[in-house]
Amino acid sequence: MRAPSFIPAVFAFGLAAIIAVFSATFAVTQIEDRSVAAITTAMRDQGHNWVSVSSDGLQLRLEGTAPDEATRFRALTVANDIVDAARVIDEMEVAAAAVIEAPRFSMEILRNGDGISLIGLVPATTDRAELLERLRKIPKAGAISDLLETADFPPPPGWDDALDFGLETLARLPRSKLSIAADEVVIDAISDSRDAKRRLENDINRAAPDGLRLEMTIAAPRPVITPFTLRFLIDADGARFDACSAASAEGREKILAAAKAAGLDGDASCTIGLGVPSPEWPRAAVASIQALADLGGGSVTLSDADITLVAQDTTAQSDFDREVGELEGALPLGFSLFSVLPESVVIDGTGEGAGPPEFVATKGPQGQVQLRGRIANDRARSAVTSFARARFGINEVVDATRTDDTLPDGWLPRVLGALDSLAMLNTGTVVVQPQVVDVRGTTGNPDARAEISGILSNQLGSAENFTLDIRYDKKLDPVLGLPSPEECVAQINQTLDARKITFAPGSTDIDADALETVAKIAELLRTCDDVQMEIGGYTDSQGRESMNQQLSQSRAEAVLNALAARRVATANLNAIGYGEERPIATNETEEGREANRRIEFKLIVQEEEPTAPTETGPTGEVITGGDGSENEQN
Repeated sequence: MRAPSFIPAVFAFGLAAIIAVFSATFAVTQIEDRSVAAITTAMRDQGHNWVSVSSDGLQLRLEGTAPDEATRFRALTVANDIVDAARVIDEMEVAAAAVIEAPRFSMEILRNGDGISLIGLVPATTDRAELLERLRKIPKAGAISDLLETADFPPPPGWDDALDFGLETLARLPRSKLSIAADEVVIDAISDSRDAKRRLENDINRAAPDGLRLEMTIAAPRPVITPFTLRFLIDADGARFDACSAASAEGREKILAAAKAAGLDGDASCTIGLGVPSPEWPRAAVASIQALADLGGGSVTLSDADITLVAQDTTAQSDFDREVGELEGALPLGFSLFSVLPESVVIDGTGEGAGPPEFVATKGPQGQVQLRGRIANDRARSAVTSFARARFGINEVVDATRTDDTLPDGWLPRVLGALDSLAMLNTGTVVVQPQVVDVRGTTGNPDARAEISGILSNQLGSAENFTLDIRYDKKLDPVLGLPSPEECVAQINQTLDARKITFAPGSTDIDADALETVAKIAELLRTCDDVQMEIGGYTDSQGRESMNQQLSQSRAEAVLNALAARRVATANLNAIGYGEERPIATNETEEGREANRRIEFKLIVQEEEPTAPTETGPTGEVITGGDGSENEQN
């Protein structure tokens, strides 16, 4: 049976369809592969290695993470340039933008006699107007140059506290440079003296906020050292300095090197100051220290150009003579040598022992001073008692000395030098013998050993032989706990509440009973010597106005002189007589007139530039006692 005639036609048509489908599929695949390859190559050429290209039929899928939107757009443009944009499926992502870190905010403040300059970068939230206003309120601030830039970022933690601390510190430092950041403040400044340097360092350290790193360098001018003193000892306790002065860092290094070679152990330093008697001071000091080391012990003291070498009492005479001769030959021209080979010294300390004659003075914790032992005659005894009362207070001295006309020449200067040394101690004892002056005690002054060495070297002359056993106690150091100006006034108030200052009727002489009050005020002022105060004298309205003014001026000056006699720095004290001005009570009654007859201590505060007229009363007023009641006794 013959097959139907349409079957070959159907078969041919089916085969043609299969071939067409296969050809179309092959053609599409070829187009896809060529497109993917072309775009991938183009992406690599353009540096877009992060792009992954795949095909989906005739469509091309772009995937990957672009570093930013601009890079994503450039990659898309590369693909669109190769194939029709309608075929491109953009599934690329953009990386999250990195958080922009805030800059390091810091401010440099420069202050000198010409004014204040601000340089640096601060947060935009910083109140510039308030900042400048605070600077203008600093006494003697001068012109202010604001060169600050800002950035719109929140202030870092600690920024406000550091800025407040920096501005408060700047007010204390008229010659300074401050670098302020949130985590640290760096201070470079110049102070007026070594004492001022210590006070500033202590006060600034105490005021620094917790967690703030503080780097501080405060320079002080070289002190004038008189006499220019060096004292070096070698004994059973080792080698050490009681005092060391140098004119330069180079000279100091030479002296310290010689001391270390002589057995000095641990840290030591020499005060660099003015007043050196000769450029050859280091050479003389080195030769003296070497001679003492060769002797094996004793002390050597340089006071200006005078050198005293004191050997141990066990030193052989031949060794002593040899070292003295060698030292005399080694000393530079202009230096003189006094040498002592002492006899054995026993410090009895009672003033009445069976050994050599003694004078003994003891200072107790409450400030009372007891004098015992021997004085040459009644005139010398009166001089010693008066000197002691002037140094320690009229009611603080107990005199239990006795006269002895067999004492050696020069006894009185030795006693006065010992009392002057005792005044440098909080508690202690001084013993004067013909061969030695012995000073022992406790002090809150870290420079007391050097200062006492200078006092005794100057007072005893070239034949000095003294021993020092002085302990520094930080708890007694007034610099480590200095009162504020307001606290100074409050402490004086408390002293005056206990006993007022009075005058003899119609006189400028302070009553003897009031001298103890003056002495206590003097002790308080030694911790407030940079506080500016006014000593004002006032009278009532009785008598002539001109006479009242003169009397009040004289009494204010009498108080100032009494404080100066007790070695109080009076540069910041100003005595002014106001006469009958500024009464604080009525002059119609005796009680009121006595209240008006007074001495006032007032704190002098640097006036700030007022923003509006204001009236303020006196600051820190201290009122002290009255005197007589007759018209001429204002």
